Amino acid sequence: MPFEIRRAAFHDLDALVPLFDGYRRFYGKPSDEAGARDFLTTRLRLNESMILLARDEHGAALGFTQLYPLFSSVRMVRTWLLNDLFVAAGARRQGVAKALLEAAATQARNLGAASLSLSTALDNAPAQALYESLGWQRDRQFCSYDLTL
Repeated sequence: MPFEIRRAAFHDLDALVPLFDGYRRFYGKPSDEAGARDFLTTRLRLNESMILLARDEHGAALGFTQLYPLFSSVRMVRTWLLNDLFVAAGARRQGVAKALLEAAATQARNLGAASLSLSTALDNAPAQALYESLGWQRDRQFCSYDLTL
């Protein structure tokens, strides 16, 4: 299936919102397209994230990834967090996720980033296999912790 990936803009919101809502539902959250639209609009308006959107040759949205800029104080470099990656059910296993990951790496590299990072569920073996096939390395040095506020 031919598709293209480009950086999303405000005019892409109608295509992006259902994908973002599907992503959240995949992680057990209730559907909230109005909230998704508000969240994405704010990210775009404040230039707080980079969203890459995959579309097929007819313009149908297939998937997206969202990255957030970070910095490493120890390394004194810019990094990016690949926080969201989602492919619509009908477009899975056709190279869309791989292409989104490769496009994210290219965009981050072009913006001067030293690295990308991501996390995934411990039981998400298909995603882990994809990441590792593209050269991502599992962190074996640090533990991650979260604090709910």
